[in-house]
Amino acid sequence: MKIGLFTDTYYPQINGVATSVLMLKENLEKLGHQVYVFTTSDPNVDIDEKNVLRVASLPFKSSRRLGMVYNPLLARKIKRLKLDIIHTNTEFSLGIFGRAMAWELNIPHLHTYHTIYEDYTHYIVKFGFLDTIAKSAARRLSHYFCNSADKVIVPTKKVKDLLLDYRVNKEIAIIPTGINLDKYSRQNYRKEEILKIKKSLGINEEDKVILYIGRLSEEKNIDELIDAMKIYLRDKSDTKFLLVGNGPDAERLKSSVIDMGIENKTIFAGERSWDEIGKYYQLGDVFISASQSETQGLTYIEALASGLPVVAKSDRCLDGVVLNDINGYTYNSMEEFLLYLDKILYNEQVKIRLSKEAERSMEQFSAFNFALKIENQYRYLIRNSRLFKMVS
Repeated sequence: MKIGLFTDTYYPQINGVATSVLMLKENLEKLGHQVYVFTTSDPNVDIDEKNVLRVASLPFKSSRRLGMVYNPLLARKIKRLKLDIIHTNTEFSLGIFGRAMAWELNIPHLHTYHTIYEDYTHYIVKFGFLDTIAKSAARRLSHYFCNSADKVIVPTKKVKDLLLDYRVNKEIAIIPTGINLDKYSRQNYRKEEILKIKKSLGINEEDKVILYIGRLSEEKNIDELIDAMKIYLRDKSDTKFLLVGNGPDAERLKSSVIDMGIENKTIFAGERSWDEIGKYYQLGDVFISASQSETQGLTYIEALASGLPVVAKSDRCLDGVVLNDINGYTYNSMEEFLLYLDKILYNEQVKIRLSKEAERSMEQFSAFNFALKIENQYRYLIRNSRLFKMVS
């Protein structure tokens, strides 16, 4: 098959959508397909990318970029490629472009809904009284775009139920995004290499490390983690809180840590490249998150694949991912959160048991299995499209 993937964000950008599309392209190519990615320009791209075509774009909020919604020159190139199917991964510029090309070429259009936009309206609306209007607009956008596709893919039942609430009437398939398990396996990293990174960050070999990896932004609810750390780290000289990532809230969170008097036990490591991020999961003893805005939460899966037990605030996207007392814990209160941290960090037998099960339980999320499931969706849509054309 000749497949067109349309996305506003792609490698070397670091986020769940960019990673998902990159993994899909690489594994579909392993299956023998020709895969073309249509995405935005990026000043950090310094290599010749195979079958990646970029359109001019401008920086937007939250480190994203917006490109042209229709590029006539690229449209002519796309028509010459004779694509069999178009798969959009955004509801904005490149998504609109991909949808238009599917209509013009009269080929199937599959859409993956990655982001719950009503959880991100604070990036655009700075006045609280306008937020209700912005959230309503986000719901309408999701409704109209998903209903314009031939079929929709979502990563979890949580997101499917949300789209049904938005009155999306197209067929919706639940397919969790896959990851490259080898990239996160602890067996692929030398102890000396990890200790060197720890030392560079001011972490002693014997220190226990509570790890967060992700964007430092409002929707990730990091304030709740810091509030908990103020209590938890108070009498623990051998424990550090390590945050890996960057975002619009970085400076405010750093100030908050100072105000709470835990700056000597809290480390902001900044953003790390996608190629390096697997190493940074190896620094932790437990991975934590309080986010309620995830559609799937790839960082949870990456942490578990790295052998890290997870303690995360209860959320429906964690169903089937974080399994209580098997590979981690979900919490509903500050008391539970602190209890579970102690249970992992100060009981070696529990930590080893959860860690082993964490790696084993993530085998279902391999990127290759993900590509196989998406390939089946492509074949289904292409077959139905041809049957429809024959009948009509």
